[in-house]
Amino acid sequence: MSTVQPEAATGATGDRVLAAVKRVVVRESRLSLDPATVPDDEPLDGRLLRVTSLGLLGMLIRLEDDLDATLPDDIFAGREIHTVADLADLVRAATQAGPS
Repeated sequence: MSTVQPEAATGATGDRVLAAVKRVVVRESRLSLDPATVPDDEPLDGRLLRVTSLGLLGMLIRLEDDLDATLPDDIFAGREIHTVADLADLVRAATQAGPS
C-alpha cells in the first residue's frame, strides 16, 4: 500500500479531479449553477452546498464512474472532509495511489 500526499497532485489530473468533484457536488446539492463558480474552499455542508453523509457516499460512486477509477474501501481512514478541496484531495490521492 502506497502513501500519497494530496499536495503532490497538480496539473491536468488535478484539474480533472477538481472539475469532476465540483460537477458531482453541484448535482448532489441540486443547484442550477456552473460548477466552475463553486470556490474550492466551499464547505460541503454550508450555506451553498448541502451534502449529507449518505450523499457523500453516492458522490464517491459517481466519481468512480466519471473518473473511471476504483476508490478504496478505506478512503476515509485518517481523513477529515469539510470542503470541496478536501474531497478533491481525497479522490486525487486515492486515484494516484492505484490498487492496494
